[in-house]
Order: sequence, then C-alpha cells, then structure tokens
Amino acid sequence: MAYLNHLKQTIKTLPDSPGVYLMKDAQGTIIYVGKAISLKKRVSSYFSGSQQSTKTKILVSKIQDIGHVMTLTEEEALILEAALIKEHMPKYNVAIKDDKAYPLLRLSVNERFPRLQIVRRKKNDKAMYFGPYTSGTLLRQALTLIRRLFPLRTCNAMPKAVCLNYHIQQCLGPCQGYVDSTVYKKTVDNLLLFLQGKKSDLISNLSLEMKQAAINHDYEAALDLRNQIESLSIVPIIHKRFKIADQIAELQSVLKLKHRPILIEGYDISNISGTDAVGSMVSFKNGYAFKSRYRRFKIKTVKAIDDYAMIKEVLSRRFSGDLLETLEMPDLLLIDGGKGHLKTATEQLLELKINLPIISLAKKFEHIYVQWQEQPIALALNSKALRLLVAIRNESHRFALNYHQGLRKKRMLFSELDTIAGIGPKRKQILLQSIDKINALKVMNIAQLKKIRGIDEQTAKNIIEHWKKY
Repeated sequence: MAYLNHLKQTIKTLPDSPGVYLMKDAQGTIIYVGKAISLKKRVSSYFSGSQQSTKTKILVSKIQDIGHVMTLTEEEALILEAALIKEHMPKYNVAIKDDKAYPLLRLSVNERFPRLQIVRRKKNDKAMYFGPYTSGTLLRQALTLIRRLFPLRTCNAMPKAVCLNYHIQQCLGPCQGYVDSTVYKKTVDNLLLFLQGKKSDLISNLSLEMKQAAINHDYEAALDLRNQIESLSIVPIIHKRFKIADQIAELQSVLKLKHRPILIEGYDISNISGTDAVGSMVSFKNGYAFKSRYRRFKIKTVKAIDDYAMIKEVLSRRFSGDLLETLEMPDLLLIDGGKGHLKTATEQLLELKINLPIISLAKKFEHIYVQWQEQPIALALNSKALRLLVAIRNESHRFALNYHQGLRKKRMLFSELDTIAGIGPKRKQILLQSIDKINALKVMNIAQLKKIRGIDEQTAKNIIEHWKKY
C-alpha cells in the first residue's frame, strides 16, 4: 500500500537523535505524540514489534503520516512532548492527560517572585501547572537544566542572605534586591515560552533583547543574553550522548598535550572578606567526577584577601607529603581564574619541581589561558572540550563554596555560643558536633537539650533564656 511505503521512507529519514514524534491519521489530525532519545529507533519499534498491545496495534493501524521535532536532549523532548499533548489533545494520549500518577511542574505566578517546582497534585490555586510528564527521573534532570537557563528562586521563604544558588548563578537574588520584579518577570515570561514548547519564539525574543542591550552599550547584559541563546541552542551541560573520548581527544588537540588528559584536577578558592578561606580540588577521570579523589583545604598561612597566595598554599599542600605519595599524578591541572592565576600556579609548580600541564579558565568569557602563548584560547560554546572544562570548573567552585559556607556557619554558631553562660570550650565542641544550625538550637526545649551529651538542666535553661532576648 502506498501509505506504508511512505511511512517506511519517512522512518528511514528520521534522525538517530532525541526529539518528539507526531503520528497523524488520514485527515492529518495528530493522534499520538511521543518522545524518544532516538527518533529513528523509537518510531521503527512501532512497526517491527510482534508483542504489541491491542492499543498499540489499533494506533499503528490508524497512522498515515509521521512528523517530528528534534531536540537537544531527551529531557527537552519530555518538556516539548507535554506541551504538544496539551496543545493538540491527541486521541491516543488521553490516558496520561489527567493521570494522577504523573508529576507536574508548578510555576507560582501568584507570588511576586515565582518559583518552579515538581509536584504530584494540581491544586485549585492561582499557580500555573505544566504536564503531566511521563518520567519523573527525566523531569528532575530537565528541572536542573531549566534552573541553569532560567535562574528563578527555589526557596519556600525569602532568606535573609543569598544562598548557594545565587553564587553558582542559578538564582537572581531577589531576596537581597539584586533583581527587580520587572527583570525577574521577563525571566518568568521566557521560561513560559520554553515550557510551552515555543523555543524558537524564545530565542527570537532573546536575540532582540541582546541587540537592544548592545545598542544601549550594556555589553555585559548583551553577553549574558548571548550566552543564554547559545545555551538554548547547545545546552551547556555534559550529556550522556556526547562521547567522552571525543571530548578528551579534542581537549588534547586544543591544548597541544603530549598525552590524553584522562585524569584532570580542578582547583578553586572561596572566601568572603578573607574569612574562612578554603580551597578545593576535584578530580575527573575519563570525563566523569571521581569523588573519592576530591580534597578540600582550609587556608592556614594566608590571612589577607589574596587568591594568588591561597592558590600557592593549596598546590603546595597537594604536591607534598601524604597527598603527593598517595594520589597518582594528574594529566592536567585546571585553575579557576585568568592569566594571573595561571602564572601564580605555574610558578608554584616550578618551585615544587612538579612538571605538569596547567591551564586556567576565566568565568567572564570562558577563555582558556595556557602556558605556551600570551593570548587566551577562545573556543566556541558548543565545543566538547570547553564543556568538559566548564563542568570541572563549576564542580570545583561548588565544592569550595559548600565547604566555605559550612565553616562560616560553624564559626557563627561558635561565636554565638560564647555568649551563653555555662558553655565552655568542651560544651561548645559537643554542641557544634550535634547541631549544625543556630536555628535548630533556638527551637529545642529543655528535654531535647538535655539529651545532648554534657548538657545539664541548668545549661539547657541558660540556652533557652539566651534566645528569649532576641
């Protein structure tokens, strides 16, 4: 039959990549929408399986044509699939339209600064709901991507200080007034286009904004918009579809390395006003995080705000003593920073008589600084090598920041405990080991406090009386 030949030819032309397929009947009506990590393999399976369900057999008998929309990842295909189902209401997708078993995305547009969350139930509130989505795992992965592209707040209540998400550029910081409601709303509007499957409209809008920012000489905003456009086009996260071998091979070529950079160590420094300064070392092997080799360093010898001196201390400690003896040598070192950071790190390795390739990656333009030329290397944002370096740099930043914030909270708690009668050095240490947040201590009653080793009834009363003053 002619339509079967047509379908076979259509399937042959489908790409072996993620996307959404749209099955149509003789009238051209969309009767089923599905997602796939490989459009060719998934659609082919409908016409080759002998163990098909009755519903699938009925569906296949109605198919006269197949359309498709390519996406960059399976996660994006999940978002687009739900948007197209909502738009076209296909007959054979009816089973999931209102199924309570599938998760939804909830955008709290009823708040001044909306949040995006995964929920299981649709409430009768003023929020907007998207979905349902057929895979909770994929939806969680998609949400991670969405938060990088559209950095909305995630907190239930606005905190008194910016959180980790702000520092890793996944929140705009409305809690501290770092963004006004107008700019925040624009981000929400862009997110709506994405969730509605209108990515081309979104990119067009962002392109217009970028051009206007350039006309207004707001080059920083223009750069941010350009990066967002590129991110929507290439998705700046390492996805399992990319062959790690290709990434490593490209990195070797770009950096002119003698050996494949199989084992890479990334370094970062984190401090605020010079207090609780820390350094981090993360490891990636064959393109994947190698967490058992992660190390963190509390800065001991540098008191001033001096990132260069802190880098020297971290490298000195990494390449001496037990760490030098127990950890195998990496193929490449990556420093978070620019030309000055690379120069400092190179000098320190020379002093230690360690001969290793070393580079730095500057955040602003993602330029790579190398030892063998003055000018940085500027790779395209869709470069596999750059994606790997960015992933390592971001992980070293996250690891350092987490450690820094943990130390800072403990120091604040330690200082607060100094003012409570009956709490000396030993009890302070016990409380620090038992309680990780001041707020936890504030809400405990006498019975709960007495369960902590070394805290008697009078000391418990002193702690409770102390918090009543505030």
